[in-house]
Amino acid sequence: MFFISLGYFGLFIAAFLAATIVPFSSEIVFSALIFSDFNPWICVFCATLGNWLGGLTCFWIGHLGNLDWIEKWFKISHEKIIRFEQKFHKYGDWFAFFSFLPGIGDIIAVASGFLRCNFWIVAFSMLFGKFVRYIIWMYLNGFFL
Repeated sequence: MFFISLGYFGLFIAAFLAATIVPFSSEIVFSALIFSDFNPWICVFCATLGNWLGGLTCFWIGHLGNLDWIEKWFKISHEKIIRFEQKFHKYGDWFAFFSFLPGIGDIIAVASGFLRCNFWIVAFSMLFGKFVRYIIWMYLNGFFL
């Protein structure tokens, strides 16, 4: 596989792409590298960094959106949108922790940007979630050192 042949840089790119809307699994590259005697902790670092930057890319893509579009295209009243946004902001900024989840993680990242969540809280919680994800994956592969 192309990404595996690039080593740590390939893992970074694979993790970045996996965190965007590109349907890709960085876990395959991650596992292949650690089974090929690459340092598991450097793999965790590269994968976390790439996945985090990909998630932040989704956040900024969402940030380009406009709440008026929801009102216009989905015929939801402005008051309902504001109430949802206020409820979401109570804990929603920290909800970005779960952006590592397959399938819905990209939606969480884009929604966090779209709803103008606090960037720093989103960035920190997303980084922590993605780090935990790869630590668990390393452990599941039998390389918890």
